[in-house]
Amino acid sequence: MKNSEIKRTIRRETLQKRDSIARNLKAEKDIAILQRIIMLPEFSAAKTILFYASFRSEADTMDMIKLSLHLGKLAVLPRVCKKEHILKLYEIKNMDELARGYMWILEPSVDEARLRKLPDIDLVIIPGAAYDTQGNRLGYGAAYYDKLLAGMERKIPIIAPAYEEQIAEKIPAEPHDIKIDMIVTDKRVIRCA
Repeated sequence: MKNSEIKRTIRRETLQKRDSIARNLKAEKDIAILQRIIMLPEFSAAKTILFYASFRSEADTMDMIKLSLHLGKLAVLPRVCKKEHILKLYEIKNMDELARGYMWILEPSVDEARLRKLPDIDLVIIPGAAYDTQGNRLGYGAAYYDKLLAGMERKIPIIAPAYEEQIAEKIPAEPHDIKIDMIVTDKRVIRCA
């Protein structure tokens, strides 16, 4: 089987598992993930954090964003620029500055004065469909984050909040795939090899 077929199968199976988590259990798992992330030294040290706005059955980031703003951290979120097929990063001051955008995902609805660049970021909280313990990440297929993070001038810690159901034994990696440093699940913190 080709890598693309393997990835497609892993993505489909993992998303089915993630989608089948009962709402009350998901809420418990989200709290456990949040508690683990905020205890990390990487989170404590970060002044500016790139978040994603959780969508559908993804591990929740909304409470993490609210808490970060409350703690005085700068919260940056992506907005999809369809024409250029890239993510642009914008700082938000409160949750009211998010509006439905690309694929109905919440995105910053602020002006260009709030545009931020990757070198401004101290920590990346990244979405994905599946992960393995070697730091390989399987996204949703558009490679937005791989393109964005390929431009890192310095090492920025990359953390993936995920449910245990999203951990795969092995994800095939391509040369352009960005590796993550850590996976934080409802059960454990995995520092990737």
